[in-house]
Amino acid sequence: SVAMEMDVPVQIISLHSISKGYYGECGIRGGFVQLHNISTDVRDQMYKVACMEICANSVGQCMIASVMNPPGEGDASHGTYSGEAQAVLDSMQRRSKLLSERLASLPGMSCNPIEGAMYAFPRIEMPPAAVAAAEAAGKVADVFYCLELVKATGIATVPGSGFKQKPGTHHFRITFLPAEEKLPEVLDRLESFHRGFLEKYYA
Repeated sequence: SVAMEMDVPVQIISLHSISKGYYGECGIRGGFVQLHNISTDVRDQMYKVACMEICANSVGQCMIASVMNPPGEGDASHGTYSGEAQAVLDSMQRRSKLLSERLASLPGMSCNPIEGAMYAFPRIEMPPAAVAAAEAAGKVADVFYCLELVKATGIATVPGSGFKQKPGTHHFRITFLPAEEKLPEVLDRLESFHRGFLEKYYA
């Protein structure tokens, strides 16, 4: 929309799916692609590839129609829709702030504020002994950390080594999507594990 408002001749391919954003309907499959200033030849090839795939089921297509055409002012359900949507967005903002601040407060860990995603990507200052233990187990250090975390707490995270992180650094990806009332307890478990991990490998 910014490119269109500024009338900038830039090529943009935008993708969106029902499972993203405040809808968060992860079990329903459906999405769309918007092409801006993309040549007809490229559009034709993309359309050809899309036509070879199985289309979204009826429920997914209905959901996409709802996502793209939400209740407008004057519609009977507009007030309910607006209130529910704002409540979800407000909760996501509170959870993102809580997650990033709690992670940043932990020893040996730093975390930037979450601004445009549903994930935090904290950096861990990995103890040399933990790096050595990971190598002995045939694992990358952040993979080792994430595996130990899920075994001890049930908290599933994704190692930063899967995201082309800067060599010599260690991260993990974690979401703020647990229910707002449950997130503090999840973070308490993570903090307890992390402090124990540092104590074990800095001993």
